[in-house]
Amino acid sequence: MKKLFAMLALMGVLTLGSVPVMAQEAAPAETAAVEEGGIHKELKTKFIEGDAGFMSLPAIALVIGLAFCIERIVYLSLAEVNTKKLMANIEAALEKGDVEGAKNIARNTRGPVASICYQGLMRIDEGIDVVERSVVSYGGVQAGYLEKGCSWITLFIAMAPSLGFIGTVVGMVMAFDKIQQAGDISPTVVAGGMKVALITTIFGLIVALVLQVFYNYILSKIEAITSQMEDSSITLLDIIMKYNLKYKK
Repeated sequence: MKKLFAMLALMGVLTLGSVPVMAQEAAPAETAAVEEGGIHKELKTKFIEGDAGFMSLPAIALVIGLAFCIERIVYLSLAEVNTKKLMANIEAALEKGDVEGAKNIARNTRGPVASICYQGLMRIDEGIDVVERSVVSYGGVQAGYLEKGCSWITLFIAMAPSLGFIGTVVGMVMAFDKIQQAGDISPTVVAGGMKVALITTIFGLIVALVLQVFYNYILSKIEAITSQMEDSSITLLDIIMKYNLKYKK
């Protein structure tokens, strides 16, 4: 995991602060040293230069945020089913008037779509209006389950840049302290504090971007499943009306 953090930090440095070509040519010895030491060593060095105390804050946000993202992705992946096949099987059973068979199909199928269909079939004898209300109400419950934990992901997306800015502010304070002690404003005096400030800021922004990508992917899956739930609910009501199943009016 430390290797991942180091790589992310250096990626941000390379993206936001590119080095001029003339400066690269002026320091061939440094470039050769990086190549000899390996990119892995350089990444690790950049991560350590950001100060472990400040870099650990966005790193923790990344780890916890990714944990919530992975949990949601696994849950949503398990919630996805072949809705066309499911509704076709339910329709085949209802076409024969086998309501219990349709219930068994919905009950033995995982996912919110099957759960909604099962709730509707459970109340088929109470009237089409009751079935519709049951499907709509239980659909809201299932939608809440799909979105569970997403608020925590948005929290860490918002926190990561702020945690990086904490390192920025502290780094600037360190730079001004050194200026005050030295009584001189020179690049060598302020370079250390400014480096900490920039690296921690970049890392915080990278963490937020990574979590945002996962969050948008999760939202797309939630929207897809919600759309399937709505389509399946309408299809179930149409099937009940189509085959004129017996229910109390």
